Amino acid sequence: MDSVLAQIDLQRVPRHVAIIMDGNGRWAQRQGKSRIEGHRSAVRAVREAVEAAAEVGVRFLTLYAFSTENWQRPALEVEGLMQLLSYTLEREEAALIRDGVRLQVIGMVEKLPPAIRKRLLQAIERTAAGERLTLVLALSYGGRQDILQAVRHIADAIQKGLLAPQEIDEAVFRSYLWTRELPDPELLIRTSGEQRISNFLLWESAYTEFVFLPVLWPDFRREDFYQAVWEYQRRERRFGRVPT
Repeated sequence: MDSVLAQIDLQRVPRHVAIIMDGNGRWAQRQGKSRIEGHRSAVRAVREAVEAAAEVGVRFLTLYAFSTENWQRPALEVEGLMQLLSYTLEREEAALIRDGVRLQVIGMVEKLPPAIRKRLLQAIERTAAGERLTLVLALSYGGRQDILQAVRHIADAIQKGLLAPQEIDEAVFRSYLWTRELPDPELLIRTSGEQRISNFLLWESAYTEFVFLPVLWPDFRREDFYQAVWEYQRRERRFGRVPT
């Protein structure tokens, strides 16, 4: 771990890292356990990612915790995931406050069970003073759904005479997204070896660097995060320009 960490240039760390936390089910299957046990075993990986991000100076860490498509999973699994979210918030809140981590959430939060929404809002309020790292949970989130809701709100604003079509540019459109207060992610990590974006941060990832790791999410540790950051720093980011 120290050897990889030593290679990271702390002056060029991505400001915003996003993670698609994939592989809980396959991990559980290989262990002969239930899917929900795989999700429970992933809590340590979340803690490792948060601590690693804070250590190297990442300012925003967005975790794809529950997608809009995940509502289609078996009811018992969804219920278990909601209970696990509540338990994790209860267990980790004090550590977030201690470590200067501010919690935020993006997605269709109104679809979450009322008790979960209430607990989330409490954690957001109690961690609001954190300045070291902003941890963003993407819950009931989908990139297409975010774009659609932004379009609906823009159409409504035009209909009410609050916005003219010719005024719409990237900045205006962005101001209607759930991610409007976040910088675009420079680095997106996906675990488990899968190489797709799965409806995550579609607008925001136009020039994001992707790193796909073979490790299943419950086995993700700090050194995996450092490895992804080091890989990011080895790349030349041109944003469509000719290399110099």
